[in-house]
Amino acid sequence: MTRGRPATFLASAVPDAPPAPRRRRLLELRGHPWTPAERALLISLVAIAMGSLFVTTYSLALGDPIPRHINAAIVGDGGAHSGPVDSTERVARGKLDFHRYSSLPAALHAIDLQNVYAALDVASQRPTLYVASAAGASVARVLQTIATVDRTVRVRDTHPLSVHDPSGLNIFYLMLVTTIVGFLTVFQVRANVGELRRRHQIAFVVGLALTASLVLTLVDGPLLNRLTLPVPETWGILALQLLAAASFTSLMAVLIGRWAILPTFLFVVVLGNASSGGAVSPPLLPPAFAFFSQWLPSGSTVTALRDAIYFTHHQHAQPIAVLATWAILLFAAWLWVSRQPEARMTQTGKEPLLRTVAAS
Repeated sequence: MTRGRPATFLASAVPDAPPAPRRRRLLELRGHPWTPAERALLISLVAIAMGSLFVTTYSLALGDPIPRHINAAIVGDGGAHSGPVDSTERVARGKLDFHRYSSLPAALHAIDLQNVYAALDVASQRPTLYVASAAGASVARVLQTIATVDRTVRVRDTHPLSVHDPSGLNIFYLMLVTTIVGFLTVFQVRANVGELRRRHQIAFVVGLALTASLVLTLVDGPLLNRLTLPVPETWGILALQLLAAASFTSLMAVLIGRWAILPTFLFVVVLGNASSGGAVSPPLLPPAFAFFSQWLPSGSTVTALRDAIYFTHHQHAQPIAVLATWAILLFAAWLWVSRQPEARMTQTGKEPLLRTVAAS
């Protein structure tokens, strides 16, 4: 009889259930002795897949920008001047959201605050459409085509772009280079230097954020004189962006090890840069990308730089707060998970991807 036998005896008498088919396949894949050729093939396939995702994302988000939702001001009775209103709606494909303002100064102030992207004044003797290229160059280009639809409407640019940056892409390039320096330098240091002592890792990341951001600010500002950059503000904004990128990369390297480049590429390049609003303004992005633009580090960096350069007296706190929050939280998360990196690496058997490839 088994009534008096210990429970441990009964448990040991029952054979272990075989693992589920999916789990068994994963275990077999993990235990597979990969040859250098197989590793190279796998990495190539992953790179091709990531590149295809990159092309798809950028093509859908940036390849054919069309108006989605554009906030605009209107001064005067639009019903009595339906011609200019209809013409403006036509070039914007019916995506203008007009807000009535009592006077032209009030509407222009709304442009200064970036509450609206344009203002249509139908109360003046000649209808005038006011745009702000600095607030959104792609939006301004769309609206300025009204000159080919209705010649009675004149166009005025209240915040023109720099003569050295007529397309408004310099800010996007500055953010992009800062991001690349942030995550690429971390990968290169881990690949060629190996594991640093924790205090050296912290000094490296902080020092990189402060030094690289200052150099990029001075190169793009006083040295090349492409933009009139306020050096202290630009330095601080770029330092936060670089700190966020470097901290995210370091965090993924500790958590995932050899495949850390995958989430890093997805977060900072595929999603972050495509939704930044630097190459295409948020009103012309797909809704999801327009939403992420204001809540991710890259989009916040672009907006904060635009405010600092072109809207000096009407800067917003939100992009700085969002960017600082990302940088601080990612840096703190990396410090927390990297308290015992050697023990975690020993348990998981994971090494940084670039070091593994180099060793192969």
